[in-house]
Amino acid sequence: MKIIKIGSNAGGLSKKDGVELAPDAICKELPDFYLKESGLMPIFDIDEVKIDNANIDETNAKIEKKVFGLDVPAILVGGDHSITYSAFKAFAKKYQNPGIIVFDAHPDCENDFSPPTHEDWLRVLVEEEHIKNENVILVGIRNMHSNENDFLKKNKIKTYPMKEFSHEGNSEVSDAIMSVARGFDALYVSIDIDAVDPAFAPGTGYIEPGGFTSRELLYMLQRIKLLKNLKLVDVVEVNPKKDVNGMTVALAAKIVVEMS
Repeated sequence: MKIIKIGSNAGGLSKKDGVELAPDAICKELPDFYLKESGLMPIFDIDEVKIDNANIDETNAKIEKKVFGLDVPAILVGGDHSITYSAFKAFAKKYQNPGIIVFDAHPDCENDFSPPTHEDWLRVLVEEEHIKNENVILVGIRNMHSNENDFLKKNKIKTYPMKEFSHEGNSEVSDAIMSVARGFDALYVSIDIDAVDPAFAPGTGYIEPGGFTSRELLYMLQRIKLLKNLKLVDVVEVNPKKDVNGMTVALAAKIVVEMS
């Protein structure tokens, strides 16, 4: 599997320091996983995008160029969540009807900054029409601003909040997500580590209680991995400086292994 390290914190705003360390920290953990849970051996081809965190426009251009040039499925290891904006822009140029599943505690639709930050990258993708509204699936939401709620409702974006998993069950909601996602020409999956409860992943800038357990997230990802249209994955918002006993970095590495 192609792994691309993107150590960007340029779109991370006030709590950004440390996320730029995540790609190296996560990739360092990969050899500790001898086999995937499927019994297969993970094999990685690791590359990177050279980042200047003082220049977000240059960073975005480099990410877009790298992703557009990919000719194989890959996993992007960030970095703050704004990297998904440039990555998906390039992804959308390669496929006619792309879709995205975003695992996140927050909708990331708060503002419409240009260039976008980790708080508004998804809103900008939608408003610039890089993706159809109906091709966005938000999973694990449990805290949002009122203007984000208004944006999601106005644009009829599919949202599966944590409350729904509690009421309906992980398997049932996963079925609903899979039924939509398999209809896309190409699928991009973005995993903000704060989708996971901070009891399991404390090393991130914006912790939100009430998230997925590690196993619940892995269950969904292992199912999504079976989809034939899955082309690109990213793992973002891990902050080694805020981690406890390396728990979050290890979980991110586990996610990379299982999605490879």
